[in-house]
Amino acid sequence: MFFLNHIWIIPLLPALGAALMFFFGRKLSKSAVSFFCVGLVVVAFVFSCLTVLQYTGWAAAHNHQPFEKIVYTWLGSDTSNLGYLTHSGRAADFHVDAGFLLDPLSAIWLLFVTGVGMLIHIYSIGYMAHEGGYYRFFGYMNLFMFTMLTLVLGNNYVMLFVGWEGVGLCSYLLIGFYFLKKSATNAANKAFIVNRIGDAGFLLGMFTIAWYLGSFRFTQITEVARSGRLSTGDPTITLACLLLFVGACGKSAQVPLYVWLPDAMEGPTPVSALIHAATMVTAGVYMVARSNALFVLAPEAMKTVAIIGAVTAIFAASIGLVQNDIKRVLAYSTVSQLGYMFLALGVGAFAAGVFHVFTHAFFKALLFLGAGSVIHALSSEQDMRHMGALVHKIPTTFKTMLIATLAIAGIFPFAGFFSKDEILWQAWSADNGAYRALWYIGYATAFMTAFYMFRLMYLTFWSPSRVEHEVEHHIHESPKSMTIPLIVLAFFSLFAGFLGWPHSLKGSNRFEKFLEPVFAREATQFDKSGKEAQLAAAKKEEEHANPTEYFLMILSLGAAFAGWGLAKRSYGKAAEGYTEPIAATAPPAYRVLYNKWYVDEAYDYLFTGRRKLGPVRLGAMGAGEAAWAVDANFVDGGVNGAGWTTRALAKLSVWWDTWIIDGLLVNGIAYSTRPLSWLTRMIQWGLVQWYALVMVAGILGFVLYYIFR
Repeated sequence: MFFLNHIWIIPLLPALGAALMFFFGRKLSKSAVSFFCVGLVVVAFVFSCLTVLQYTGWAAAHNHQPFEKIVYTWLGSDTSNLGYLTHSGRAADFHVDAGFLLDPLSAIWLLFVTGVGMLIHIYSIGYMAHEGGYYRFFGYMNLFMFTMLTLVLGNNYVMLFVGWEGVGLCSYLLIGFYFLKKSATNAANKAFIVNRIGDAGFLLGMFTIAWYLGSFRFTQITEVARSGRLSTGDPTITLACLLLFVGACGKSAQVPLYVWLPDAMEGPTPVSALIHAATMVTAGVYMVARSNALFVLAPEAMKTVAIIGAVTAIFAASIGLVQNDIKRVLAYSTVSQLGYMFLALGVGAFAAGVFHVFTHAFFKALLFLGAGSVIHALSSEQDMRHMGALVHKIPTTFKTMLIATLAIAGIFPFAGFFSKDEILWQAWSADNGAYRALWYIGYATAFMTAFYMFRLMYLTFWSPSRVEHEVEHHIHESPKSMTIPLIVLAFFSLFAGFLGWPHSLKGSNRFEKFLEPVFAREATQFDKSGKEAQLAAAKKEEEHANPTEYFLMILSLGAAFAGWGLAKRSYGKAAEGYTEPIAATAPPAYRVLYNKWYVDEAYDYLFTGRRKLGPVRLGAMGAGEAAWAVDANFVDGGVNGAGWTTRALAKLSVWWDTWIIDGLLVNGIAYSTRPLSWLTRMIQWGLVQWYALVMVAGILGFVLYYIFR
């Protein structure tokens, strides 16, 4: 039980690395920085594996209960003497523990966060070898690991929120790592601000849960939610779940708060891999999955999650069809795949959504690290229009990226096929087909995914070379510190899906069975004999034997191969000098997709008061101002949507301050005291002579009273 009882050591290991870098990193050599920062993450991964292994034995002996380790009581107050009871029926003795929770859900996140994070750290040794701020980079990366592990292992919403805010801070630091580059600082600010919007919703959801159920602790909340004391469709629970989902939309980049994630590409490529594959963007999915007991009581919230997920999936995929920056294609791919995950959670297929998170962590990390290897080979070139014919020049990068592409496209038997097909099947069969429209969206997204990923492969590796002449002579394969993580990730991208081999293919879906203790509905929802539960399980097995699933599986594969074929036909022979049709003659639909549906422009117009820099405006500027404007790509918008909104709010603010605050509350109250104080003011003038006269008159009055009495 040593590892379980000391689970708190796991997040502290990367925290120690971060502290060493922040205090002593400047004085350490690069090899020492690598030894401490990467070594501590390796130790954290080994410790995590042993902890999960020990937990499986402990859980088998304790009826698959979650393991909790309370280190100390962080916040607390006893209000039971007030006689106040929450809706859960317990006295509202509020307390928050610094505690850690390990169950199948957190175990899965723990393993791939530390495992994939470890590989990204190893990869970074080679990728960042010639970059400045080496110690600072690894300090931020270790801090990122610490905060994500705190988020995953915390046993209550407050601990989760500490990690939640921590990954937001680390993303700001890492996206803006090249802080002398204005586009990087703009992207970091954008990520930080957009996430604050989501975090406000998350906080309100947390407080609603604590007020209504009297606890922040996951096990207590789950117990109450499954006890039968709360009704399905409870408006307070629905509100809390919707507010939590607002937070998830920010952190996991769902419509309409997705806009920060594509710009996060301004950070170093290992940062993109860590954010997109193993840490920050999966936090929202984890939080919704962790709150599954509440969400099943809020069908309207579940429906919202499913619809937003489906819309995000196809919306981001459509933008990815025409992007030319290799990292930006992968960024929109991440947004789209996250939509798939929320689609699964929204239709109640929690295990399928988590399974896609698990497989996605491997092939998306591989795609980003592979893209980084391509960029490294091409001397920092990221535009796919200036690539091509790299298949034999960087063969390890090509082979591993091909495996990842086959996985994300959903080609059998690669990992993405099993997780994506399970989501589509669950969407088709959920609630007797009520969500069938979402299946069509998911199916179209699968076709788009295959198209833009194989478009990336053809433009980068298979089409004729369009590489700049001076760059072509320096193309080389990446060092082993970069290629070995690619090979390991390729292995898991190929074989990780076998853990979820479905019942329809005569498998046992061990991944889903592992998660059953987390997502199984409480037995009290059925009769005491459990017959209804048995019937439900039998029905589930029957559904998996339904011939419709085989047909849908074939359709899914057909979409993947159709996307591959269309990409080959369109880009397989992209000649030297090839350019995308982005001129004024391009079709309107293409221009809309290339400009990302003009969402960023709309947000700038409505909220930030900036607009895109035009060529006429640029010519009217001075040289220095023009240079700044080109770098920023925006200028002050003048009177636009944000301008009118700001002016209206300013006028309202002035009116409110003048007539309500100053007029009614301050001056009004002051003036109202004047009539009441008139008599007092007649005798309270502040003059000593007047006071003496009044005293003499008073004495004379008393004397006369007694004389004439």
